[in-house]
Amino acid sequence: MSFVLWIVIGGILGWLASMVMRTDAQQGIFLNMVVGIVGALLGGWLLTPFVGGGTINYDDFSVMSLLVSFLGAVVLLGVVNLILRGRLR
Repeated sequence: MSFVLWIVIGGILGWLASMVMRTDAQQGIFLNMVVGIVGALLGGWLLTPFVGGGTINYDDFSVMSLLVSFLGAVVLLGVVNLILRGRLR
């Protein structure tokens, strides 16, 4: 996957995850991209062994890779909220 496409898809997935976790008003576009890309790494490390498939970081562009990357971003935001606020949103 090209670098630009990787950044765009990571930003979209980070934005969707921040909307699910209700942190969208606190984050800008740059932080959404970071959350999407780091969440994809986290999803690849934690979720891929259980559900199979890859993530957007491994040049795998499929529905399963988008789902794993999105779930990784949601888990990342949940952990950050738990650490910073002491609760999940």
